[in-house]
Amino acid sequence: MSNGIFDQVPADCAGAREIGFAVPQIYNASRVLFDNLDKGYGRKPALIGASGARTYAELCADACRWGNGFASLDLARGDRVLLFLDDTPAYPAAFFGAVRAGFVPLLINTLTPPDLLQFYLADSGARVAVADAGFCARFNAEACKDTSLRTLIVVNGAVGDQAAPQAIAAAGWLAQFSDELSEASTHRNEMAFWMYSSGSTGRPKGIVHLQHDMAYSDAAFAQNVLKLTPDDICFSVPKIFFAYGFGNSVTFPFSAGAATLLLPGQPKPASIFAAIEQYKPTVFFGLPTLYTALTKAESVAKTNFSSLRMSLSAAEVLSADVFNGWKTLTGLEIVEGLGSTEVLHIYLSNRPEQKKLGAAGLRVPGYEVALRDKDGRDVGDDEEGILWVRGDSNTPMYWNRPDKSAETIREGGWIYTGDRFVRDADGFHFFRGRADDLIKISGQWVYPLEVELCLADHPDIRECAVFAAELPDRRMTLKAVVVMNDRAADGREATQRLQDYVKSKLLPYKYPREVIFIDELPKTGTGKIDRQALLRM
Repeated sequence: MSNGIFDQVPADCAGAREIGFAVPQIYNASRVLFDNLDKGYGRKPALIGASGARTYAELCADACRWGNGFASLDLARGDRVLLFLDDTPAYPAAFFGAVRAGFVPLLINTLTPPDLLQFYLADSGARVAVADAGFCARFNAEACKDTSLRTLIVVNGAVGDQAAPQAIAAAGWLAQFSDELSEASTHRNEMAFWMYSSGSTGRPKGIVHLQHDMAYSDAAFAQNVLKLTPDDICFSVPKIFFAYGFGNSVTFPFSAGAATLLLPGQPKPASIFAAIEQYKPTVFFGLPTLYTALTKAESVAKTNFSSLRMSLSAAEVLSADVFNGWKTLTGLEIVEGLGSTEVLHIYLSNRPEQKKLGAAGLRVPGYEVALRDKDGRDVGDDEEGILWVRGDSNTPMYWNRPDKSAETIREGGWIYTGDRFVRDADGFHFFRGRADDLIKISGQWVYPLEVELCLADHPDIRECAVFAAELPDRRMTLKAVVVMNDRAADGREATQRLQDYVKSKLLPYKYPREVIFIDELPKTGTGKIDRQALLRM
């Protein structure tokens, strides 16, 4: 990195050439939003929903006020601004305002407790934070200790009693600033924003993304898979702070002049159905755990899904039961894909017209993918290998983590995902677990994901997770945590039935030795199964 500019995958890389991607050397990511004014979309809805509506002209004006406001706080170009926000119009306005003014917003999980918030503040050096009024209690003395935070800007409510930094009510504060702001003359490979990893194997990692990354992910995934038009309304239940939700709610609709339906608060099935009924979105984004909850919800039969033309899923493997259940309800087949925060969005995806159930999908144009053995040699079709991916939206580094950067970001701009896949002769990729998940049970090697997918197909199971557990004598065993459709089922009888099912479908030694029945699987803030919480059970 020189003068804040990262040496990223070259703009003429194979993926960029494939999709014809090019942006000028001086490029600011706020153009994803502001270009809509040049397209004549100023009066079109950009945001709709119970938390408020904005046209593109109104949202751009809000963003300018935010950018001018941040500049008044004596921030230098490249300084970080922590965003601790729910999905309301304040989120994209503050995000694009910071980027347009040359600052770097951090998108933070709103379930973050104070001790982890302190890490984010200290790691990033952020001096300014923006938070919803309902989250301000998180910025207590513990969270702000030994950090550079000086100003907390509060949106969507009153300031209240804040423990540590100076607190400002956004509504009155923003009114003093101009609704016009020229974009900072940032380089295409200059930092634009950060997201943090989930931290499942240690402290979270700050994932740096550059000014051109949003436009690249749109040109690669959205234009080839979603094919949005200005008439579309996108509804992403996964939140904006999640890389998947950020693309769904911000990058892709704004790049196409489409509208975004925002749903703040905890996404309960009833509120999701009500939003679909009232606002009639056309493209719906979920996760396997969400689709499971929706298909099982009591009020689902009363919902009119006719506005939807496309449903998408990512992050975890989609079971046949959920796929078929959603199709029965809506007439739509879920389009499954796989991406990562390091790449910003999806790089393997099925297509509406080209799909295989259980597959993460085909390579998305603009990304190179390879399956390699542990020695880095390419493997052929129907052979298991570790997935590597390269594209011009790849992160150049983890902030302040050179050791982790070296493990993941390899020579030539490749990212080593650590995910095991098999590719069939048609180019579809099937997930087989993590490279380090293989465990030995009774002298035989087992992948927990294989057992989990087997159990997920059992008609009596609503959702489940299978993982390795160490016994007191240091031997390894398989533990299954299961949510049954019939919560009153006899545990002993159900355990035997499920174990016999696995033995009949897989090799007998692969059955889970322990089966735990609970009412709901714990979820992370991004809607994935919280496997770390399960390990503590």
